[in-house]
Amino acid sequence: MTEQLRKIQRIVTGRQTIDGAGVSLVRVFGYHDTEDFDPFLMLDAFDSSNPEEYIKGFPWHPHRGIETITYLIEGDVEHGDSLGNRGSILDGECQWMTAGSGIIHQEMPQPTSRLLGCQLWLNLPAKDKMVTPAYNDIIRDSVPEIREQGAHIRVIAGRYGDKEGAFQGQYVPLQYLDVQLQAGVKWETETDDLATVFVYILQGQLAFAPEGDYVPQKSAVLLSRGSRVHLQTGESGARLLMLAGRPLREPVAWGGSIVMNTEQELKEAYADLERDNFIRHKAILD
Repeated sequence: MTEQLRKIQRIVTGRQTIDGAGVSLVRVFGYHDTEDFDPFLMLDAFDSSNPEEYIKGFPWHPHRGIETITYLIEGDVEHGDSLGNRGSILDGECQWMTAGSGIIHQEMPQPTSRLLGCQLWLNLPAKDKMVTPAYNDIIRDSVPEIREQGAHIRVIAGRYGDKEGAFQGQYVPLQYLDVQLQAGVKWETETDDLATVFVYILQGQLAFAPEGDYVPQKSAVLLSRGSRVHLQTGESGARLLMLAGRPLREPVAWGGSIVMNTEQELKEAYADLERDNFIRHKAILD
């Protein structure tokens, strides 16, 4: 089969918003983008040197039917849940939380010189919406790092070449890469041609095809179907997150922090909260 280069399908920059108890962030994509970005539901990006913009955090709130993946380039986020799990996400670390049947947790950023990172919501297939909740803390030293000519790749999840990442998604397998490219670099990588692939440009600017126009930082670029991605930096280099996962192609019923497949399932979830019957399983701390 002839390899097909992925092209730009859509560019989104999102909108500045306030979430949680008063956290300033950019909602890069979300509720109205589920069909295009399937299986990815939402991407929130954080970049602040002012603790007053984020220290109020995200106090106790419920999740069901999704996985949340929080990755920090810089910062310190303390987290905990109603079942007693506790921990911190620090520079270069990631937390992969499977909400499954239901969990109530909080995420509280601590004052640091800079909070830089993002949280991704990943949909769970209908058959796995009610699985047992689990926390998976991915520490910095467990993330494989690969250095190529002009490129530094951290393999958070999935695989890159023959290198297995720090984590393997159990329900929706993902490739999650943190890539730093030097100035004037052309970088190509193979992708699953059945996967949805997007790139979030953290810093710098990128062209997505030979002689293509440059896309500025803080943009998410959804790519067309294909088997390869071509990236090219300008004079300043770039840092990006690249994610790839096969779409679920299932109905989405989304209410607040809960994502199910039908409106009836949403009603049942909120009824469970009212009846104090939301937590179905004991969470697992890995």
